[in-house]
Amino acid sequence: MELLSNSYFALFLIISLGFILGNIRIKGISLDVSAVIFVALVFGHFGVQVPIDFQNIGLLLFIFTIGIQAGPGFFQSFKKSGVQLVLMPIVLILVAGLSTAILVIIFRIDSKIAVGLFTGALTSTPGLAAAIDSTNSSLASIGYGVAYPFGVIGVILFVRFLPKLLHVNTETAEKEIKKKTLEEYPEIIGKNFIVENQIIFGKTIGELNIRSMTGASISRVLTETSAIAPSSETTLNKGDLIKAVGTEEALEKIKLLIGSETNQEIPLGKDYEVQSILVTNKKVINKTIGQLNLLSGYNATITRIRRSGINITPSFSSHIRFGDKLMIACDKENMKGVIRLLGNDNRKLSNTNFFPIAAGIVLGVLLSKIKISFSDSFTFSPGLTGGVLIVALILGYFGKTGPVIWTMSGNANQLLRQLGLLFFLATVGTHAGEHLADTYHVYGIKLFYIGAIITVIPMFVSALFAHYTFKMNILIILGVLTGGMTSTPGLAAVDSMTETNTPHVAYAAIYPIAMVFIIICVQILTLI
Repeated sequence: MELLSNSYFALFLIISLGFILGNIRIKGISLDVSAVIFVALVFGHFGVQVPIDFQNIGLLLFIFTIGIQAGPGFFQSFKKSGVQLVLMPIVLILVAGLSTAILVIIFRIDSKIAVGLFTGALTSTPGLAAAIDSTNSSLASIGYGVAYPFGVIGVILFVRFLPKLLHVNTETAEKEIKKKTLEEYPEIIGKNFIVENQIIFGKTIGELNIRSMTGASISRVLTETSAIAPSSETTLNKGDLIKAVGTEEALEKIKLLIGSETNQEIPLGKDYEVQSILVTNKKVINKTIGQLNLLSGYNATITRIRRSGINITPSFSSHIRFGDKLMIACDKENMKGVIRLLGNDNRKLSNTNFFPIAAGIVLGVLLSKIKISFSDSFTFSPGLTGGVLIVALILGYFGKTGPVIWTMSGNANQLLRQLGLLFFLATVGTHAGEHLADTYHVYGIKLFYIGAIITVIPMFVSALFAHYTFKMNILIILGVLTGGMTSTPGLAAVDSMTETNTPHVAYAAIYPIAMVFIIICVQILTLI
C-alpha cells in the first residue's frame, strides 16, 4: 500500500491502532500504551519501517522527562534504601550473566553470539556496543538481534503479569505508597487554642520561638479587641485565642505550650487574608523560607507548602520549588507584596519553555559521548540513554541554574513523556519486527529460546528476592525490574498501571547502576 510507505502516516497509524488494541481488556488485564509496540512488530514484519530518527527523538524526550520528574526523589531514595537499590540490579545482572554462561557451556554456543544474546535479552544498546568492541566481531549483533525482540516483549509481558503471579493488588500497593508518603509528610491541619499557660503570659511569639519548638505555625491571634495577623513581636496574653497550623504531633506540642484546644472560631479581621499563592517567580526558586524573610518583611506566615499533591510542613530551611503552592496568612495590604514576590502567575506554570528541554538534552548527548578507560580492555561510556538520564536527574534535583528553570509543570511533562514514548515504541517495534522471521529461518528456534530464558529467569529470581527478602512494594519492584533490564518499553507498560511516579524513581535509580554492571558482565563473559 502506497500510503504505508509514508513514514508519518505509518507512524500515526501504528499509534492509533495501538491505542485501540491497548483499550481491550481480558479478565481485567490490558496492554494500554505498550500495545503500540505489538502493532509495530506486525507492521515491521510486513516491511513497514518508521525512520530510526523517530526512535532517537522519542527516547530522548521520554528519558529526559522521566529524569526531570524523578530527580528530586532519586537522591532521597538512596538515603532511605540505598543498599537495596544497589543490590537489586547486581542480583539481576549476575543471574543473567550466570544463566548465559551455563547455556553457553550446555549448548556450545559461540561466546561472541552468547554475549550478544546477553545484551539483547537485557535490551542494552550500550552493552551491545561494549560487546562488539570487546569481541572485535559482528557476531555479537546477531545474538543481540535474536534476543532483542523477546527482550522487549518479554519484559512488558512479565511486568504486566507479575502482580497476578505474586497475588498482589497494584491498587492496594498504591494505597500503601500513599500511606507511607502521608507518614513521611503528615497531614497538616489547623486548630484553635486558648492561651492558658501562665509561663508564656506577656511573652512574644519570637521570644517563645514557637515554630522551632513545636514545628507548627501561628497564623492568627484573637485578642480582646480584634483578630490579627501575628508577627514575631505579637504578645500572647491570658485568654487570647490562637490558630495554629501543623501536623497532629506539632499541635500536641502547641497544646502543651499554650493551653487547651477550643472549638471557638477566630473570625477573619477585615484586613486579614489567608491565600494559596503559586510560586512562579524565578528569583525566589531554590531559596529557603528563611531567606524569603516573609515574617519580618511582610508580617506574613507560611502555614503549609503543597508540592506534587503533598502537603509539607514549612521550616526556615525548606527550599521553594517552581510550581509550589504556599498557604500564606497576612493582612491584605502585605498580601499584595507577597504575591508580587512569589509570582502567582498560572500562565507561567502552564507555558512550557523549550530552551531548558533542548539544552538539557544537548548536555545529556554530550555526556553520552564521554568514554572512561579503566584499562586497555575495559572502557565505559554511559551511552545515549544513560547520558540523558544522568543529566536530567541532576537538573531535576537542582531545579534551577541561574535564570534557567529545569523543572516543568506536571501536564507538560506528561504530554512530552507520552509523545516521546509513542514515537519510541512505534519505531523500535517496526525495526525489531523486520528481523523476526529471518532470525528464525537462519538461526533456528534454539537461540530464541536461550534469549528468552536469559530475559525471564533473572526477572523471576529478582522479583522473588525483592518480594520475599526485602518485602518491597510491587510498584518499586516493577521499577527495579525495568531499570535492571534497561527496558524503556517495560517502564512504559508499568507507567499505565499506577498514578504514582514510584516506579519511575526506582527505574531512574536502578538504570545507571544496571548499565555499568551489564558492561562489566560483558567483559567477563567475553573472557569465558
